[in-house]
Amino acid sequence: MKEKFIVSKSNKLINGRYNLGVNEQKVIITMTSLIDINDKNFNKVTFTMKELSKILSVSVDNLYRDVRKIMTNLRKKDIFIDERDENGVGRIIETSFVTTAIYDNKHGILTLEFSEVLRPYLLELKGLFTSYRLDNALNLSSKYSIRIYEKLKCNEFRKNFIWSIDELKNDLMLEQKSYNLYSNIKQKIILIAVNDINKHTDIRVEFEEVKSGKKVIAIKFIIKSNKENKKLLADNLSDISVDNVEIMEDKNILILKELFQDQVPIKNLKKILESANNDIEKIKKIYEYSKTQKIDNLVGFMIKMVKDNNFEEPIKQDKDYKKIHNFTERDDYDYQKLEKGLLGWDNDEILESIEKNKTITNEGSKMDFKGDENVKDINILNNIKNVLEGQLTAIFGELRYKTWVKPSVDNIYLENNRIKFRFSNEFVKNKFESEFENITLEIIKCIDSNFEIEKYII
Repeated sequence: MKEKFIVSKSNKLINGRYNLGVNEQKVIITMTSLIDINDKNFNKVTFTMKELSKILSVSVDNLYRDVRKIMTNLRKKDIFIDERDENGVGRIIETSFVTTAIYDNKHGILTLEFSEVLRPYLLELKGLFTSYRLDNALNLSSKYSIRIYEKLKCNEFRKNFIWSIDELKNDLMLEQKSYNLYSNIKQKIILIAVNDINKHTDIRVEFEEVKSGKKVIAIKFIIKSNKENKKLLADNLSDISVDNVEIMEDKNILILKELFQDQVPIKNLKKILESANNDIEKIKKIYEYSKTQKIDNLVGFMIKMVKDNNFEEPIKQDKDYKKIHNFTERDDYDYQKLEKGLLGWDNDEILESIEKNKTITNEGSKMDFKGDENVKDINILNNIKNVLEGQLTAIFGELRYKTWVKPSVDNIYLENNRIKFRFSNEFVKNKFESEFENITLEIIKCIDSNFEIEKYII
């Protein structure tokens, strides 16, 4: 089976509350990795008992005994997802992962279909989402290891994640009385999960106990890349019987994730791959060349250079080799101009507003900004700025972030759980509201669910 498929989930789904067993989670994760994102509908996923036994690492005989239980739990066990509408009003979505489960006893085939309610969290990923290779989860032995791995992978960009004991118990639905004692949570869940994750996945985790007096009130997880466990993609991937699954796309995306060391979002990797007509070798050559150049926007550079014949591979020269022509090999590219063109920002009126917006940062020290004295915790504010810059740059690109958002992010302040953004004019404020606000709010909510955004014009 294709253990190196990519699993992509909305962070809202990862942060949902549910209590599936380890085998049930592995089935769902495998189904997720087989979703065709270009399809308007969820594929029905069909497993033979032999395929399913490999996924779950159990014997076929035991699987025949357990398959009905797995089917029932996937249909009947609920997941609770916290949502907010455009007005910030909260709501809770309750659904099951699977609406239909059919077992063909004669042929030993199990067919499963996702709940349609999960479409925006698995198929139409528009907000924050997390991707990882399927084998990371399939190698884990505990249901809590899988949940904790996904939660930490979701927060990997922050390098650390503080999980209060109350939130951990709520998220993992630890309702047994024995888990009222932190010592039981630590021994039966945390230590097992950390060891499991460090041994089998692409992240390495350490943890510290956060105390109030003698009581442990939270766990601080320190998250690092586990380079020892990151394996090169195998050339030969065996088959699983699912209709309309594009194997090569997943394989190429995984190769690019390895090449760019997980520093480029998947949606941008797909743009690069599409522009290169799936020519992986060309992408590799151009990426290696990019390391020798000073490039502000790597994604824009790659998209441009992989198209057609825009790139000429440099001639390897000896030290005594002399130039015999006056051609300067693409040293004069204006990559800012390139990205503006790609984004359609070569309109003079828009550029005038952009320049006006940039003056917020340059002249911020001259403006009489009030309210910073109300910031109770400078460390929290700096953390918000750093997280926003890292995430928004990755999502929208460096030029768009610096042009439309950075001046306001640099001058935000925190008052009564409200993150206050200041804009130079109505045009820039409207631009932020239409294109950046929703994702910015999602990122801020990941830091603290009590935070809200407030905007005004200087």
